[in-house]
Amino acid sequence: MKRIINMKTLSAGAIAAILFAVGAAAVTQANNRQASVSPVTYRTKSAPNVTPAEAERAVSSAKDLSTAFRVASERVLPAVVTIENMPKAVAVSDKPAMPQQPNQFGDRNPFEGTPFEDFFKDRGFKFETPHMQPQPHGGGMGSGVVIDPSGIILTNNHVVAGDGEVTVRLHDEREFKAINVWTDPKTDIAVVKIDAKDLVAAKLGDSDLVSVGDWVLALGQPFGLEDTVTAGIISAKHRGIGITSRESFLQTDAAINPGNSGGPLVNLDGEVIGINTAISSRTGGNDGIGFAVPVNLAKWVGDQLANGGTVHRAYLGVGIQPVTAALADQFKVKPREGVAVTDVFPNTPAAKAGLQAGDVITEYAGVAVSSPSELQLLVERSELGRSHQLVVVRDGKRINLNFIPEAQPNDFGTTAVSPGSSPAKPESSEMDELGMEVSSLDATVAEQLGMKGIEGVVITNVRSGGPADLAGLSSGMVITQVNRHAVKSLDEFTAAVKKAETSDGLLLLVRSQEGSRFVVVK
Repeated sequence: MKRIINMKTLSAGAIAAILFAVGAAAVTQANNRQASVSPVTYRTKSAPNVTPAEAERAVSSAKDLSTAFRVASERVLPAVVTIENMPKAVAVSDKPAMPQQPNQFGDRNPFEGTPFEDFFKDRGFKFETPHMQPQPHGGGMGSGVVIDPSGIILTNNHVVAGDGEVTVRLHDEREFKAINVWTDPKTDIAVVKIDAKDLVAAKLGDSDLVSVGDWVLALGQPFGLEDTVTAGIISAKHRGIGITSRESFLQTDAAINPGNSGGPLVNLDGEVIGINTAISSRTGGNDGIGFAVPVNLAKWVGDQLANGGTVHRAYLGVGIQPVTAALADQFKVKPREGVAVTDVFPNTPAAKAGLQAGDVITEYAGVAVSSPSELQLLVERSELGRSHQLVVVRDGKRINLNFIPEAQPNDFGTTAVSPGSSPAKPESSEMDELGMEVSSLDATVAEQLGMKGIEGVVITNVRSGGPADLAGLSSGMVITQVNRHAVKSLDEFTAAVKKAETSDGLLLLVRSQEGSRFVVVK
């Protein structure tokens, strides 16, 4: 039985006796081990021998890596800047200050509905400027990188957002007021223009060539400590974490901390391959998971901002969703092989190209796609008016379509809906094997659901724990297809379900106020 001895209660003599006994026992055990194990074998197990040549090679390799870090840092640091965003001065009143009022927001996020709402979400992802104590003069500080000697600087939108006064401090300590600030909240990229000469610009690399496991350096001004460099690797690519509407982040374990926002992520050749943007953190500091906007995307956005002040994006005009394992069986493709088309909107480039709901887009302009965000970013960066080839799988067969990108209208994707409407109870049919009840969808019901002009049947009840419930279906959704065949009435829906072979599941195309998606009900 183990005993816990409180060393504070023992005398000096008692402690000495205990230490002597422990030492003697250790010597006895060591002698016993050496008696049963040969000296050579014992030394090999406890401390493997390293020859002088092996030690020299190991140290030389470490020094080579250290040299690579140093050279890459020296190439880029002169182009790294500090950006301070200060609110415009507020007139000082000579009236006595009012007593501080209680927090009017309670537990509600005070930044709800603003670009900073994501800073305080419980999910743990946040822009890398985390929740901080209020500063006496407000404002914030971040980083940036000079990409053109004419005074063009890349940074993050959340570093310069708002109507504040943006000041840039160069590596050589010169300070300049920004003469122009252009932002793109969709990617969290911004461009700052200053009137300066003799600027050192960083070299931009190719983020498409970056691989998981590559060494990278994160440069910036964390916690106001200027010219800080941290090292790590690329942990993953094409990350979407839900803080911007256009995401394909590079993930890295190089330390990114408050103040690193807008600074460069650099490869060992001293080329910028990303713009540090966000961290996943429970404490507000570095937890080893940071995210950077790939430089190819940042440069495409930055060029448009610097040349015209706005970003023009191409569009397809479709609704899309990932190809899960369940959907892959239905569409005769591999999981994550392409993206499934759920809607083709009229008078859009997709409709003109001949795309259909149920098609799986596997390639765009020669590039294989595996996620909706990947396809969206490829399409948006396409040259307008130039033909691009789409490879789609339709009914198990691969076909090629020609697609000509057009500029996305400002109002695309906005629909007027009537949330909270309860449709009337028209003719209905209960499908016991599916665990749901469906009803006919007339014009009045469709308008009440915010789906004017949509044809199909509406789900009016879902049995808890049934197949439809397990598939994620709920009341108010409209079913427009059964096994890739359109259904426009209750009779057509019933006939299609009876005709279907359900051993592999029933493929339904359902529509809600959030859009359309395919669902497999088993």
